[in-house]
Amino acid sequence: MSDTANTAHHAPTLTGSEILWATLAGEGVTTVFGYPGGAILPIYDALRKFPSIHHVLVRHEQSAAHMADGYARASGKVGVCMATSGPGATNLVTGLATAMLDSIPMVAITGQVASKVLGSDAFQEVDITGITLPITKHNFVVTKAEDIASVVREAFQIARSGRPGPVLVDITKDAQQAACSFDFETSKPRAYRPHPMLKAESEEMQAAIELMRASSRPVILAGHGIIHSEAEAEVLAFAERHKIPVATTLLGLGAFPASHPLALGMMGMHGESWVNNAIQNADLLLAFGMRFDDRVTGNLAHYAPNAKKIHIEIDPSEINKNVRVDVALIGDLKQVLQTMAPLIDATGAPATQDATKQWREEIRAMKGDASVRDIINLPDNGHLYAAHVINDIWQEAKAAGRLSNTVIATDVGQHQMWEAQYFKHEDTRSLVTSGGLGTMGFALPAAIGAKIACPEKDVWMIAGDGGFQMTAAELSTIQQEGLHINIAVINNGFLGMVRQWQEAFYDKNYSCSPILSPDFVKLADAHGIPGAHVTERKDVVPTVTKARTGNSSYLINFSVEKEDGVYPMIAPGAALHEMVRRPNPLIETSED
Repeated sequence: MSDTANTAHHAPTLTGSEILWATLAGEGVTTVFGYPGGAILPIYDALRKFPSIHHVLVRHEQSAAHMADGYARASGKVGVCMATSGPGATNLVTGLATAMLDSIPMVAITGQVASKVLGSDAFQEVDITGITLPITKHNFVVTKAEDIASVVREAFQIARSGRPGPVLVDITKDAQQAACSFDFETSKPRAYRPHPMLKAESEEMQAAIELMRASSRPVILAGHGIIHSEAEAEVLAFAERHKIPVATTLLGLGAFPASHPLALGMMGMHGESWVNNAIQNADLLLAFGMRFDDRVTGNLAHYAPNAKKIHIEIDPSEINKNVRVDVALIGDLKQVLQTMAPLIDATGAPATQDATKQWREEIRAMKGDASVRDIINLPDNGHLYAAHVINDIWQEAKAAGRLSNTVIATDVGQHQMWEAQYFKHEDTRSLVTSGGLGTMGFALPAAIGAKIACPEKDVWMIAGDGGFQMTAAELSTIQQEGLHINIAVINNGFLGMVRQWQEAFYDKNYSCSPILSPDFVKLADAHGIPGAHVTERKDVVPTVTKARTGNSSYLINFSVEKEDGVYPMIAPGAALHEMVRRPNPLIETSED
């Protein structure tokens, strides 16, 4: 008898639900975030047979997707979430779109009505694959138990390969209940065929090296792709070898150490003024794993007008989508840089220390024209600013020697930009935030996912009073899981970024942006989580230390200045260098 036949003969017979869990276990999954319901009950019934997988019961399916997302961002592994059919599945949509726009590897499992009633508008039936087609990397409908293993394994392969992204697998109830033989090894998916690797002698590679050789004012644009490619060491070596300053996107923060002499800081709409000016005055931009989105470029007609552009990107569809480039190197960033390095060295470093010395000194001089005001060092005038809070959380972690073991999960809005400006990220995967979709309500569930992925790290959730209320029910999940998460609510009584735009562009018509909030400390207490109100800066660090060193989660409600704004700010339609400065005289500095 052949080996294949012998394997098949001894393959166990399992139900489709058991096959799902066995396949997840085979893929190395240890945690699943989800919420049960009728169409997925067979899967939940079978979970008891697989003790190696821990299920986290969320309070809303959107949070299941955000937890899987936060888990993936913090760990680099594929996050897994699941929900029942109909409203359970549609509640995953925002989380899937969040993961899709930020290229996060995720597999979502949804239950579906029985195959014989598909298309009949059965109870809790919805065409979830049709709904999610534009916001997933791929999706599947499975109607037979014997297809579950191969489809799920292919879903994992698709989610993690190339440019990562979310994949949805919709499994009908009869497929969950039917039985068939199962063999994990024989369910292996087709081999993934990545984009052909650039050859060292390719015209594109040689053209890129020539552009570098001709440059004396280069800037590296460090994006999220560095983290996905695990190319942090290669980028650091490249920047140091050629003494090229490094500007970072929001999602690229942490990919290049903030304290490094070549680090410029964050670029874009709320980036440092000298960073944006450096980009505008550069003669060469080296875009490493970033997609030139509108928050980074400003008005495209005036973006880096004198710069040649080299774009290293794994997804060919991003090439020339927003910004036309001179050379495109399509491939995995880590591999491209590893291929490029010896070629540059063999022909002489094109961007030497001498060639870029004057440029680096010019950028250093620009830093005296800071638009991110140094309010953190002003004498205490009785006002508590969000910048104080973010800076002091950073300083406390640094003083405690915990900076490399700290993960920040932010929501979306003003506090997100203040975090990017005032918390200096030294380490990769230390910032978990929604970039492309800008999803309010993301922070709390994402922090839960990050803490489960990295239990040894200090996890801070930073959210505004608006976004926090969107998913505050997950405080119950924190308690049910016994997690220690530090919760910082930046409370200014407004939907802050909406209010800032209304102030700037809508004649201060604060329509529907003031928001009434509950007493967040009492809300936390109702969930069994202690907390404190902080209204003065002198109390920030002691309270932060108390939260970090405690034995349980802790919520701090920071009552900050109500009408403070995030600056600099680039108005819609403005060029990258046309930055609006802070108008508030309370926190102007001598730099003005």
